Amino acid sequence: MDRDGVINRAIVRDGMPYPPANLNELEVLPGVPEALQKLHEENYLLIVVTNQPDVARGTAKKGDVEKMNAHLLSMLSLDEIKTCYHDNGDGCLCRKPLPGSLIEAAKEHHIDLSKSFMVGDRWQDIEAGQTAGCKTIFINYRYVEKQPATPDFIVSSLLEAQQIITGEF
Repeated sequence: MDRDGVINRAIVRDGMPYPPANLNELEVLPGVPEALQKLHEENYLLIVVTNQPDVARGTAKKGDVEKMNAHLLSMLSLDEIKTCYHDNGDGCLCRKPLPGSLIEAAKEHHIDLSKSFMVGDRWQDIEAGQTAGCKTIFINYRYVEKQPATPDFIVSSLLEAQQIITGEF
């Protein structure tokens, strides 16, 4: 799953989502702890894959991103957070919409991506999941940007996504 907009609240300016700048701005979204706990109880591996290009752009500090990730890992039922610090032009394979981080997580944790879900709030998340062979769940906040073409499911929260994943919906 993605981080900003899925686990924690994205900062929305002019209809566009941005990550929180530091731990003081980090706010876990309502229902997220419960959804993650339920998925954990159902034996799902919960791996976050997040793009944090503001580090490469010099507008965010890597240490602040790592503090936020550590805080989320300490308080939520998450197994790992994989972070891409690259910008669009860096040519890395870990930056969504490329599936590199998902494929890396699958190799490290012996995950069958065809039986996995990618949950995200942006087109890049959904495209990465589709390319990796995952089922995709789009949390639609109606950002003023490109929308994903064909997610498998469209929801309004991680809690709703969890209900789909666990067959409660």
